[in-house]
Order: sequence, then structure tokens, then C-alpha cells
Amino acid sequence: MSKEPEIKVGILSASEIKIDLLGEYIAEGGNRTHGGQTFSISKDRKVVWNNHEYGQIEFRPAGEDVSFEVYDVTIGVNFHWERRETQRFKGAVRIIVEDDKLTLINILPVEDYLMSVISSEMSATASAEFLKAHAVISRSWLLAQIDKSKKCDSAVSCHRTDDELIKWYDRDDHVNFDVCADDHCQRYQGITRQTTETVAEVIRATKGAVLLDEDGKLCDTRFSKCCGGVFEEFENCWEPHHYHYLEATRDDLNETEFPDLTVEENAREWIMSRPQAFCNTSDSAILRQVLNNYDQETTDFYRWTVEYSQAELSALIRERSGMDFGDIMALEPVERGTSGRLVRLRIVGTLRTMTIGKELEIRRTLSKSHLYSSAFVVEYGPADSDGLPSSFRLYGAGWGHGVGLCQIGAAVMGANGYSYKQILSHYFKGAKLTTLY
Repeated sequence: MSKEPEIKVGILSASEIKIDLLGEYIAEGGNRTHGGQTFSISKDRKVVWNNHEYGQIEFRPAGEDVSFEVYDVTIGVNFHWERRETQRFKGAVRIIVEDDKLTLINILPVEDYLMSVISSEMSATASAEFLKAHAVISRSWLLAQIDKSKKCDSAVSCHRTDDELIKWYDRDDHVNFDVCADDHCQRYQGITRQTTETVAEVIRATKGAVLLDEDGKLCDTRFSKCCGGVFEEFENCWEPHHYHYLEATRDDLNETEFPDLTVEENAREWIMSRPQAFCNTSDSAILRQVLNNYDQETTDFYRWTVEYSQAELSALIRERSGMDFGDIMALEPVERGTSGRLVRLRIVGTLRTMTIGKELEIRRTLSKSHLYSSAFVVEYGPADSDGLPSSFRLYGAGWGHGVGLCQIGAAVMGANGYSYKQILSHYFKGAKLTTLY
């Protein structure tokens, strides 16, 4: 690859979309237009614009210093920080029909996209070495996913029987664009987020830089907010494929000193304690580098606690799973990954017993949004007259899936003087840094 690629980012899906073109854009037929634009969908699934119907419609910028504004963009979809924003973007805009709704797609060069990702995923004021490391992994992940799509990888993402549901979620849900703009892929909030000259310099300094595996293939460089002390491995969260550069490692100078957290007793002891790790920090100055304003609403992430009454948990699981388990009797660990995260959890109810997984399915089922992670152990309240636990207290570790780069740990490393190459080698074992374009 010698030329910087252009990518397509899905921003918003709705029955009606309103945008403002802030400057001149070239529309269908070469017509130039600007200002407010409204799009709706016709009965025969066409895009309606200016009383005309189109299969799809695209607007390309007529000059350099133009942008477009999109209203009511939902960020943090289904997470506890979900909200709507007005966001502004550079590049071209395309409107298509998808699943009986309109979808707005932003088309722009990779490096422009990364300028926003770095400022959306974390604070633009973070240390330069941390930002460089994240620029490399965000670029690597993006290009690896595009490459994966070209190969038509058809890995099954759901296995269901009468007593087991194992499901995972990945960016291959997207068909008409490369990546979405939310946490499902990478946060991309256009030029809405404040950026800095440091971010611009970081993107310039790492232009085209990616990580390759031992076979010269792009690394699938995942990342999450906080690993909780030990990295999870890829196959425990997504399809059953092991990547050598995503190995179980302690997030600490003593990388190999940690217990086997796939063993239940070890996992319980680890989660119920606060072992030393880069991501075990309460340094507000460092956390402000990593966490945007809405992320800072999450105060406990290295270790956390959630408690439900019997009635609350039974109703929650019924609502989130779509299945009636009756009264919940127990939450039993069946399989744990290398970070202590549950890969499979057995839910025992008075009407039904079922094993669910993988980690995100567990997190979705046990929370109105998402649990911070699936690395948790359960303690039960006193039994009632029917022998049912009166309450369930979940003691947990980490925030997110825990695979690849731990953002809070990497920020601590950057603040402590580690170079971006040292950060990358800590989180992606044996991966080779190279430049594609």
C-alpha cells in the first residue's frame, strides 16, 4: 500500500436526517449547494431530497475549508453514558437507505479520520507518547478490519441450543461502510471534539505507521478502557482465533507475575483485591488525559461493585434476555478467560437454566446498559423463606473487554516516561512497527 486510503464511516441512522452544509458542496448532477438539507425515505425505499427520489445521494466538498453539521447523533449507544449531540465533520457525505432507514456516511482520508479518533477516544491533551501509540493501533485496527472484510470472513457469531447462547459482537455487522462512529468500532466524532497541535503532530509523526504480525499481516489491535490488571485474549471475546501478539500479560513491569485467572479460586482472590498494575490509578491528572467529559462520570473502573435485589435481577434478566427465568437462584461461572473475565455464565432460575456468553452478551444481560466488564464474582444475600437469595452483589474488575491496549494503563506509562514504542511492545507482544504509506 503506497497511497493513503479513503474510508467510509457510518455516522447516523434515522427515518429523517437533517444536516447543514457549512460551505459549498457538489451534489448530484454537479450542482453546487450549501445550507440546511433535509432527507427522508419514500415508500419504495428511496432517498427523498428536494422533492426528488434517489437510490443514494452524495455531496462532495467544493473547497478545502468546508464542513457539514449533523443533528441528533447518538453516542455511547446502549451504554450508561448514551446521549445525543450535534457533530461537525470534514469530507464527503453520502445518504443511503439501509434496513428501512436512512444512513449517513462520512467519506474521508484515513489520517483525517484518525485526527478525530484520537481526540474522541481520549482527551486531546494526553501525553504525546500515549497519543502516538494510540494513533498506531487505531490505524492498524481500522486497516485490518477493512482487509478482513475483503476476504469475506464468515465466522459464525452466534451459537444457540436449548440451554446455551454463545454470541459475540464485532464490526462485521457493517455492510455498506467500513466502520461506525461509536464504541462498537472506534469513537469518531468528527471535528466536534477539541483537538490540539499535539494531536496534529502525532498524526503527522506516525503517518501510515501500523503493527504487523510475524507473517506480515496487519495486527487486529484491539483496545479497551481498563484491563483490570491482566490482558484478556482475543478468542475469549470474539471468534475462536488466537493471535500471538494478544497474549495474557500483567499490566505491570512484572509482566509474567500473575496467577492463572481461568481458575475460579484465583480469579475470585484477584478480583476481590487491588493488585499493582499500570491501570490501577486514581491520578486525576492522568485520568483526565484518557477520559472525555462523559467518561469521567465513571469513577470506579479498576474495581467496582453492583448490587441487585432478587426482584430487580429477575426482572432485569427477563427484560434484557427476552427469556423468563422465573426467580433467579444463582449466577454460576462456567468458563473464565485469562483476565478473569467470564466467557460463559450459567443463569439458574426457578423456570429455566441457561448458559450465556461471550463477555459482551454477559455484560448486556446483567445491566440496563452494560456492566463495566464480565470479570466479576458474586456474593449472595441471606435466603428468603423460599430459599432464594435476597440480593446479588457483583464485585468486578476493569472496564471493557480487556483485549490489547489498556487505555488507562497506557496513559500511565506515557505519563511515566515510556516511549510509544515501549507502550506498543508491552500490549502487543512481538508485533513489528512498520510504515505502509
